[in-house]
Amino acid sequence: MRSESPHEETPPVVSPDELTPDGEVIPAVALKTGRAGRNLPASIAVGVGLIAMVVVSLFVVKEAFIAVVAVALAIGLFELTRAFGTARIALPVLPIVTGGTIMLVGAYYGSMETAAVAMALTVLGTMVWRLSDGAEGFVRDVSAGIFSLAYLYLMGSFVVLMLKEDDGPWRIVAFIAATVASDIGGYVAGVLFGKHPMAPTISPKKSWEGFAGSLLVGVGAGIATVTLALDGRWWVGIVLGLAGVVFATLGDLSESLIKRDLGIKDMGDLLPGHGGLMDRLDSLIAVAPVAWLILYTLVEVP
Repeated sequence: MRSESPHEETPPVVSPDELTPDGEVIPAVALKTGRAGRNLPASIAVGVGLIAMVVVSLFVVKEAFIAVVAVALAIGLFELTRAFGTARIALPVLPIVTGGTIMLVGAYYGSMETAAVAMALTVLGTMVWRLSDGAEGFVRDVSAGIFSLAYLYLMGSFVVLMLKEDDGPWRIVAFIAATVASDIGGYVAGVLFGKHPMAPTISPKKSWEGFAGSLLVGVGAGIATVTLALDGRWWVGIVLGLAGVVFATLGDLSESLIKRDLGIKDMGDLLPGHGGLMDRLDSLIAVAPVAWLILYTLVEVP
C-alpha cells in the first residue's frame, strides 16, 4: 500500500501466514501454493496419476514397467541437459540415453554384469561422441555425461533388478511406498512443526521435525508393505523404511546442492505442483540400490 506523499512509503503489512518458518516473506501470488511452496491440489493430482501409471504397468504387463522407467530416465536426462546448459556444460545425450536404455534392458533380461558391460561401452561411446567438438571443455562435458549415466541409469538398473524377481511388482511397490511415504511424512511434519533447519545452506525448507515425520511414516510404510505384500518379517520393513528415509533425504539434499550450484530453482516444470520430473526422481534413484540389497538379502522370493 502506497501513501499519498511522494516522499514517503508505508511498508506493506505482512500477515503471519505470509511468512515461512525461517522468516522469509512468501509473495502474495504464491500464497495459494501453501506454506511449503507447493500447489497442493495440483501436486496431489499429479502424484495420484503417476502412481496409477506405475500400478497399471506393474500388474498388467510387468515388462511395460521397464518402458516406464526408460521414459522417466530419458526425461530426467533431458532436464539435466537443460540444467547443465545454464553452466555451459554440454551433455552427450544420444550415447547416454542409448547406452543407458540398453543397461536397463540388459539388467532385466540378462544380469548386472550385462548392464556393467553396457555401461563401460557407453562411457567409451560418450568420449568418442564428444571428440568432434574439440579439446575445449572435453573433460567437463564427458565427466558430466558419465555422472549423468551413473546417476540415472546405473541407479535405475537396480529398479529393474527388483522387477525381474517372481514377486518383482510387489518389491517395486515396497520400494516406492517407503520412499514416497518418507517424502509425504517429511512434507506434512515440516509444514506443521518445522522450526529447526536440517541443512539451511543446502535446502532451507528441510527441518529436523520434517525428518522425524519421514521416519515415522516411512518406517510404517516399510513394515506394512514388507509384511503384507512380500510376506517378509516385520523388522525387515523397519530396515527398509529407515533406509528409504535416510537415502531419500540424502538424494533430495544432493539434488538441491546440484540446483544451488547451477543457480536454478527446479529441474523443470513438467509436473504441476512438483517441478521437474527429476525433482521427484532424486529420492527414488538414491533409494533404489539399497532397497534392492535389503530385499534381495532379507526377503525370500516365493
